[in-house]
Amino acid sequence: MELELGKIVEGKVSGITAFGAFVELPGGKSGLVHISEVSRDYVKDINEHLKVGDTVKVKITNIDPNGKIGLSIKKAQEEERKKKYVFSGVPAEFSFGTDKGEDLSFEDKLAKFKQDSTDRMQDVKKAAENRRTGYKKPSGNY
Repeated sequence: MELELGKIVEGKVSGITAFGAFVELPGGKSGLVHISEVSRDYVKDINEHLKVGDTVKVKITNIDPNGKIGLSIKKAQEEERKKKYVFSGVPAEFSFGTDKGEDLSFEDKLAKFKQDSTDRMQDVKKAAENRRTGYKKPSGNY
C-alpha cells in the first residue's frame, strides 16, 4: 500500500515513548504520533491514552526525505467527524457536538461563542431600551 500525505490509515501502536507513540502502518512502515497529536486535550501521560497493541486511525501529516513519517490521531478524528456531518447533510460548522464541548473543533467553538455573544448583546440592548421607556421587567435571572 502506498502511503500518501493527508491519507487516513489504520495502524497498530508498536511502541510508546515520553514524546509520542510509534504506529506500524500497512506495508510494514512505521511512523510517529507526537504527544501533541494524540488528543485535542492536553496529554500529560501518553500511557493514559494509548497502549502497545492498540489499533488506531491516523492521518499522515508528514513524510520527510529520510523516510520518517509524521502521524496525527486528532487530525484523523477531525476528518472522520467532518465526513460524518457532510454525509448526514449537516455542515460541520453547524454541528456543536456534546453539551460539554468535547467534540468541538476550534471553528465550531468560535461559531458557538459568536452566536452566544450576539444573543447576550440583544439582551443588553433590550434592557437598555426598557430603561429608556420606563418599562420595568419582573425580577428574575438577568
